Amino acid sequence: MSSIRRYEKIMEVLLTNKEVTVAELSEKLGVTGKTIREDLTRLEEQGLIVRVHGGAVLAQGDQFGILPAKEPVVKHAEEKGEIARKALLHIQPNDIIALDGGSTTLEIARRLDNQPLTVVTNDVYIISELVVKDQIRLVVPGGYRVRNMLAGPEATAYIKKLNIRKAFISTTGIHPEHGLSIYTGDFIEFKRALIETAHEVIAVVNHHKFGQTALRTFASLQELTRVITDHGLDEEMVKSFAEAGIPIE
Repeated sequence: MSSIRRYEKIMEVLLTNKEVTVAELSEKLGVTGKTIREDLTRLEEQGLIVRVHGGAVLAQGDQFGILPAKEPVVKHAEEKGEIARKALLHIQPNDIIALDGGSTTLEIARRLDNQPLTVVTNDVYIISELVVKDQIRLVVPGGYRVRNMLAGPEATAYIKKLNIRKAFISTTGIHPEHGLSIYTGDFIEFKRALIETAHEVIAVVNHHKFGQTALRTFASLQELTRVITDHGLDEEMVKSFAEAGIPIE
């Protein structure tokens, strides 16, 4: 198993359990404790985890754009509500949109009126939210379930056949140099399919994620049509993104 894949597996375990020991990871991944400790050091250097005696914990429990197995508790709810309200201004009746998996896109789904609209999503929480809105045509790709999202080649292939007008994309971090990133490779191909298929690519990102970088980059800033965020983003960060030619709303 490559080091990158080990990092992803470690982050998957931490996302589920919030804390893990070196011994548990060593047994699960079939490598030595020394290798695990070296892996944890690398992840800590990237700000993804915090080392504790005998193991590690997540640096930020909700930072990865993947919600917990149970009903999600949304951190930064006010900021995400603000972003959702702004996002709704870009959605018209009879639009064809995609909602990437995540807590901010879930907030968009909750605020969508029951109107003629096509929504493509791989997030089971968003599906549950929209299935009761009978005027919305809900399109769900195939694939296997990874926590609250559907992933895999079937989902990706299906997305590439669609005519999506606007894709609302979630991310773990957004950085002027490293672009949009997430902690696991399981969702990269699906996100890439949305980005490559949609006429407009709109990143919905709360201000806490600006300047942050996760394990795997899945998009450059130049692939975005715009970024929607909340009022908490400082002027220096706005300026750095404006210099990269990225409209921030």
